[in-house]
Amino acid sequence: MAEYQENIGGSPGRSGHTLAIEAGRLVLEARMALADLFNVSAPVDIALMKNATEALNVATLCLLRPGDHVLTSGMEHNSVMRPLRYLEHTGVEVTQIPCSTRGELDPGDIAPHVKKNTRALYLTHASNVSGTIMPVKEAGEIARAHGLIFCVDVAQTAGAIPIDVMDMNIDLLAFTGHKSLFGPSGTGGLYVRRGLDPEISPLMMGGTGSRSEFEEQPDFMPDKFESGTPNTIGIAGLLAGVNFVQTEGVEAIRRKEETLVSAFIDGVRELSGVTVYGPENTGARTSVVSFNIEGVEPSEAALAFDDEFGIMTRPGLHCAPSAHRTLGTFPTGTNRMSFGYFNTDDDVATAIEAVHSISRVGKK
Repeated sequence: MAEYQENIGGSPGRSGHTLAIEAGRLVLEARMALADLFNVSAPVDIALMKNATEALNVATLCLLRPGDHVLTSGMEHNSVMRPLRYLEHTGVEVTQIPCSTRGELDPGDIAPHVKKNTRALYLTHASNVSGTIMPVKEAGEIARAHGLIFCVDVAQTAGAIPIDVMDMNIDLLAFTGHKSLFGPSGTGGLYVRRGLDPEISPLMMGGTGSRSEFEEQPDFMPDKFESGTPNTIGIAGLLAGVNFVQTEGVEAIRRKEETLVSAFIDGVRELSGVTVYGPENTGARTSVVSFNIEGVEPSEAALAFDDEFGIMTRPGLHCAPSAHRTLGTFPTGTNRMSFGYFNTDDDVATAIEAVHSISRVGKK
């Protein structure tokens, strides 16, 4: 990012001078790196956006029409649910498929909800609350068999769990850069399966640096969805992050995070008054752990973790009320710890001791 800011600074696609070309090369490299990570055959099928939320808005508001019926799960983030709830007022029918109290979706529950007008299935790859990993491959096979558009929100998994859009039959893939891709905030994007883009209108229109002689929005990928000056410095950081992920290896990152979360859960699961949510099998979850301490509100626990132990957690509903209803933690919510690739065994030990300490206070 410093290299771009100090030595390039140009706007990609907006001129033919050397620095604009260098900026364009950087954006192309980022698109190619993402395509390689997700097994996307053509890098131009990835539109770069400011986050997964923008991508999901395009995948819902710009695709669905009155009379459509869509399926989703009971574990979705508001980045999926709020656009869908808005569309309900326009004549789109939404069915949420119930999940278990651990946040698990049985893929066998999908097909019975398919109707003649069902157009799409929206599914998170993993819950941001419980860490539960959804059966995306199985869901993709079901969606393909029924002719449904399959949209997957991989904000929680991109860079931390292997993702293959071809093998998983994914038509739309919404990702963010600021989590396990190690990019800066304000980066992300949407993969659109080749041939599907004509069915999706742009969320916004304007200058793209292409077809400037026309006042109509370009109808080709990725320009159709990339109006306005891009966040090139952010894309530079995203490229560096994706390159790091590819160098380390997604599988290695996954193993490290699974080891950390397994140690933490083992250390707190048997504590009296501590309830851990999500699958018991750490192989079926990501590295986020939601829990509650009896007698201590999530917000009070979060304050104690921060003030007394220097541990940053997030309390409350995590922008996912449907997930908390499924887990039985609505409206209070939970406290959530998120372990990452750069955490250590010592960090986990400190976190376990912190839960021990706060739980003892809660019992008094």
